[in-house]
Amino acid sequence: MRLKHLAPVLAVGVLTGLSPALTAGPAAAAGGTPAAPSPGQALDWRACDLPTNPDYPTPAGTQCATVTVPLDHRKPEGKKIALEVARIPAAKPTERLGALFLNPGGPGGEAVRTAPVLDAFVPDAVKDRYDRIAFDPRGVGLSTPLACGLTPEQRPGLHPYSKTGFDRAVALNRDFAAKCRAKHGDDLLQFTTRNTARDVDLIRAALGEEKTHYLGYSYGSYLGAVYTQMFPQRAGRIVLDSAVDPKEAWRGQWRAWGPETHRQFERWARWAARHPDTHRLGDTPAKVRASFWKLVAAADRSPLRLEGGSLDGDGLREVLWSSFDTVRSATVVVDNLRQVAAGRPAGEFPPGTLPILDEWPDPGASAAWSVLCNDASWSKDPESYRAQARRDKARYPLYGDYASSITPCAFWKDPVEPTTRVDNTVGALIVQNEWDAQTPLKQARGMRADLKGSRMVVVAGGEDHGVYGAGRSACADGVTTRYLLTGKLPAGDVTCQADPAPRGTTVPQGTDPVLPLMR
Repeated sequence: MRLKHLAPVLAVGVLTGLSPALTAGPAAAAGGTPAAPSPGQALDWRACDLPTNPDYPTPAGTQCATVTVPLDHRKPEGKKIALEVARIPAAKPTERLGALFLNPGGPGGEAVRTAPVLDAFVPDAVKDRYDRIAFDPRGVGLSTPLACGLTPEQRPGLHPYSKTGFDRAVALNRDFAAKCRAKHGDDLLQFTTRNTARDVDLIRAALGEEKTHYLGYSYGSYLGAVYTQMFPQRAGRIVLDSAVDPKEAWRGQWRAWGPETHRQFERWARWAARHPDTHRLGDTPAKVRASFWKLVAAADRSPLRLEGGSLDGDGLREVLWSSFDTVRSATVVVDNLRQVAAGRPAGEFPPGTLPILDEWPDPGASAAWSVLCNDASWSKDPESYRAQARRDKARYPLYGDYASSITPCAFWKDPVEPTTRVDNTVGALIVQNEWDAQTPLKQARGMRADLKGSRMVVVAGGEDHGVYGAGRSACADGVTTRYLLTGKLPAGDVTCQADPAPRGTTVPQGTDPVLPLMR
């Protein structure tokens, strides 16, 4: 889960209504399991209208198509919605193994218009053997985008706790939920991970594939796990990168950021103390911590003025949390902010480390919150959020109250289906960095326990969010590629070492717009 990749790369059109499709969609069984599509669901492939990006050119042969699915899979003959799909063909079609579905994270992460970027992280050996399938989940991007008509002032998010600020946060979140309900009614309740998993299976059938092979990052790991639970017989080679714990969806996932951020903070303080001449934050962990909290106190007295906005003490806490890609990036951010506070020119901030100054447009926020609120049951008592925020702030002062604040889900209608309990023996591969602040290692271990047939690759010393194809560990990449090419999992869980230095690539902005509302 990644703050710095939360801002979307592309503008998304605003949905004025859930428009019905022109053709009948595939039937679904009474229990919600889709059957194979009828012959009328043949896909009409066409050239894709993708943004021009010289760094990530559109691969040759890329085509797009629209798949029609039921809005409510329990009512297959009812209202339909349209999903957009992009296909990049295998480079060696005579050696083709199938279709590999790609999900960049979210909820709210687009894949079609970022397909060339996503594809850049797939090794050539895998590109040779698989078609790559990028799809926008329902409500996202080009797949019947969901919007509630929010103004910037109504943008939902996680807020730090304060006596005066909490009442305002309650009002903002209540208004957001009411606005979505007024615009979309009960249609809103059909934007869920379970329904997206059903959509994936219908796309698989429309493609004529027997199995769904899948590579999902962050939230995409949850979608992949839900798919294995709902369609275990159709699950092929499943890679879940930077995994969440299905048992913690979703509030538990966020609250885990409180203790995890504290753990990352302590690790960062130890590292910065070993480099006092370079960073001048102190020569002991205690002095480094004191330097940061002194900066927070100063910003509370007089917010730091930066291009695009200002940061008070709460903003600084959030910025440091979002900067735990690596201990080096966090130190650079604090160094620069101290220069700003002293009235001196600051150095260059690492890309995306000031997300609090960005805006998350309405379509992405509306779709993301709809999925999060519809996937699980939430407390409807605002005071329960106040109590948790106060308690977590005392325990984990860097980020605890942010992770426990009230959300629109407190004012949402109850879900139409229970939260998915993942408990199966599908042979998935889970890939995880040891020091991922967004999806902590503990969460991935929870996923590993739920997927009893899975194996896990941990990158010891690995930092940041996202492993496969991002230059973190040649060892982890090799294990993952071998699994995708052979279908054979390692005999047991694997520990790989992080590469000693970056190999020139990082997960690019926009490929993991995970939980864009988290600020």
